Amino acid sequence: MKNLHPKNNKNKWALHLYIAGNTQRTAKAIRNLKIICEEKLKDNYQIEVIDLLKNPQIARSEQIIAVPTLVRKLPLPQKSIIGDLSNADVILVGLGLIEPNQYNANHNQL
Repeated sequence: MKNLHPKNNKNKWALHLYIAGNTQRTAKAIRNLKIICEEKLKDNYQIEVIDLLKNPQIARSEQIIAVPTLVRKLPLPQKSIIGDLSNADVILVGLGLIEPNQYNANHNQL
């Protein structure tokens, strides 16, 4: 497991990104998530990357059925997004940062 942002008690957003090894798809998901977080959440987030190849038991306990999967742990309620996180609007809606009616029909790609 790897934290991609310094631990800080002021963090409001706790995000877990479940991956399977160091692949291009994994790198793309991490890069895309960092872009969104830096732009929208500033310093108000913490990302934890969990490699299910190294920790396979976590997949079952967290009910992860596909990778990469992003899980918003905080703020509650938990929400999940599956995929390489290349569509910024899907990420923003999935995280609850924009309302579904604000979704860009042009599919804002990262």
